[in-house]
Amino acid sequence: MKKIEAIIRPEKLTETIKELKNIGITGFTVSQVVGRGKQKDAQGVYRGKNYKVTLHPKVKLEIILSDHMVEQTIQRIFHTAQTGEDGDGKVYVYPIFEAYNIRTGKPDYDIDDLRNREG
Repeated sequence: MKKIEAIIRPEKLTETIKELKNIGITGFTVSQVVGRGKQKDAQGVYRGKNYKVTLHPKVKLEIILSDHMVEQTIQRIFHTAQTGEDGDGKVYVYPIFEAYNIRTGKPDYDIDDLRNREG
């Protein structure tokens, strides 16, 4: 199993989720985050005063899946989240050694196997 963390633009979230569902990825966690990369600073105005925005709002998708789904999932994220501009985000892949279902207390070896889903 692997964990994919994808940091993307917030406006790309809905389209990215739709693409993930199209390939059978229905389980994921979404968090609102802020961060800093090569994206340029922006100017903001608050109560009539200008300020510099150095941390940009992003969305982090966390997906745990079987090894055979990793490449296809990454390609779908690239396809939907990429604009070609600085600030598009990053994708990280980590190994997962174990996963457990809290309800049953048993190991979850086929985390993304749709055949084993309970209705």
